[in-house]
Amino acid sequence: MNEEHAQAAADIAEVEAANTAFYEALERGDYQELSDCWLPGEDLTVSCVHPGWPVLTGRGEVLRSFALIMANTEYIQFFLTDVNVSMTGDTALVTCTENILSGGPAEDGNALGPLVGQLVVATNVFRRTADGWKLWSHHGSPVLTESDEDDDGETPS
Repeated sequence: MNEEHAQAAADIAEVEAANTAFYEALERGDYQELSDCWLPGEDLTVSCVHPGWPVLTGRGEVLRSFALIMANTEYIQFFLTDVNVSMTGDTALVTCTENILSGGPAEDGNALGPLVGQLVVATNVFRRTADGWKLWSHHGSPVLTESDEDDDGETPS
């Protein structure tokens, strides 16, 4: 393997590790670690789209959204599939499917509310910094299942 290929493989491994760290911080509800995954600075460079939400711009607004999600989610686990990394220069694009298992507050004395499964396709854009790869943008879009579609028997056009 030549030096260029070796460096590309190392960069891809670092981006994959940064992507994994983002989801693990979210699973643990670790706000500080999640914050460290994002590009620093209070300007409008970072953005996020959660499924069904408007575009959030700016580090403060994006991180507040994750704090809100973590505060209202008792349990969440991500099983990532179809992970693909592409790179150009100091920018990396990660696409993946988030197979999400989550649970809300306890009901009727149970330790945890009912667990819900959800599929989301995500695009995570990372930038190389002196402190490693940092998230620039996260965009999640729900994957519609047959039960989500209208039952009118018509095929969507």
